[in-house]
Amino acid sequence: MDKNVLGGHPKGLYLLFSVEMWERFSYYGMRALLVLYLIQYLFSGMDEKVATQYAGNIYGWYTGLVYLTPLVGGYIADKFLGQRKCISIGAIVMAIGLFTLAASGLECLKSVSILVFTLGLTLMIIANGFFKSNISTIVGMLYGDDKQKRDAGFTIFYMGINLGAFFSPLICGTLAQLYGFKYGFMAAGLGIIFGYITYKFGENKLLGEHGLKPVQTEIVRESSEEEDVVVRKKLTTREKRRIYALFILMTFSIFFWICFEQAGCSFTLFAENETQRHIGNFEIPTGYFQSLNPLFIITIAPLMSMFWSWLASKGKEPTSVVKFCIALGMVGCSALIMATAAHFAGESSLVSPLWLVFTYLCATLAELCLSPIGLSLVTKLAPVQFASILMGTWFLSSFFGNLIAGVFSGFYEHMSHTLFFCILAGAAFVIAIILTAIRPVLQLWMGKN
Repeated sequence: MDKNVLGGHPKGLYLLFSVEMWERFSYYGMRALLVLYLIQYLFSGMDEKVATQYAGNIYGWYTGLVYLTPLVGGYIADKFLGQRKCISIGAIVMAIGLFTLAASGLECLKSVSILVFTLGLTLMIIANGFFKSNISTIVGMLYGDDKQKRDAGFTIFYMGINLGAFFSPLICGTLAQLYGFKYGFMAAGLGIIFGYITYKFGENKLLGEHGLKPVQTEIVRESSEEEDVVVRKKLTTREKRRIYALFILMTFSIFFWICFEQAGCSFTLFAENETQRHIGNFEIPTGYFQSLNPLFIITIAPLMSMFWSWLASKGKEPTSVVKFCIALGMVGCSALIMATAAHFAGESSLVSPLWLVFTYLCATLAELCLSPIGLSLVTKLAPVQFASILMGTWFLSSFFGNLIAGVFSGFYEHMSHTLFFCILAGAAFVIAIILTAIRPVLQLWMGKN
């Protein structure tokens, strides 16, 4: 395996790191603007509560569907095109979608802005289906049988995601505030174009044959007196149990994403309306707060990667299930911090931005215990012929989590904000306790006693 001397990771990891950075720049740049664009532009003539509910529902369906379509994209990659062709298709369609969103903000298209906006979102959903599961699958392919390095490698890859996510709200949010939403969407579109150019420039040299063609299902040829009979290899009991364990963890991670994905909806509304954002004459753009999570990822992820590797060398690294339990508990704590902030906001109208800082810090630590570990876990446990399909299936938890998060955030203005965040915290804590109780069974199915 072609290794990079830095930490012994494959050279292709750093190419995929860069490509994913630009793709996530595009996604999080537009996500930072989405709810505010809907409320302040497309639904500007509506009652605020109605506009908030509509915006929350659209946000939920959009951010959910971008995690549903990777299941289809994974199937197409595994059976027909291979991962690398699908990544190229996804990048091109994504750029078209983002420029279409920008066009929906043009005054000359005001009469059909909702139609153009819907077309742009639809293209983005399709594009993510081709892109998201397949690039993660190739990262796993680069490591072959080197499972010990894989968690650390996916944590490094996750830094690429969050490097793009850090800069995008700053750049796209600033352009949107100073010049209009359409310029923020255009900047996001340029980001994915840079990513596509980077990918085409380095893929053949650094990725070799990985992901170039569909993985053929292993077959067994049996002889009979009359003719040879070709029989597809069946999944073993061990493989089936591993898949069952994956599905159970996917189900539990839904509750993590319900809490975590409040960042683009209720957290954004809290930052906009209940947070003191003035520093002298400068007003902090609301979208800047969404850069906190990726900023913390960038600074903490290398330390976390080294920490997991160090624990593994000592034989003390927590299992993936334990990491999931920790993640659910910590994301519940982040919601509890928001509930406390909402309580004080009710008394003093505006609260310190430090409440959001600590919320995002807690949520980031939780994310590092679940999201990159989940990606790594799929590549460890999935049978090779179903690698991309199961990676797409893994993103189903994000589909349901984002959808429910958006729909639930639609009730943000219909109840006490303290109660709103307490519901999220309570759900996360309960699920963490249940997962802890069934942990021994899951670890047995996964092959770890």
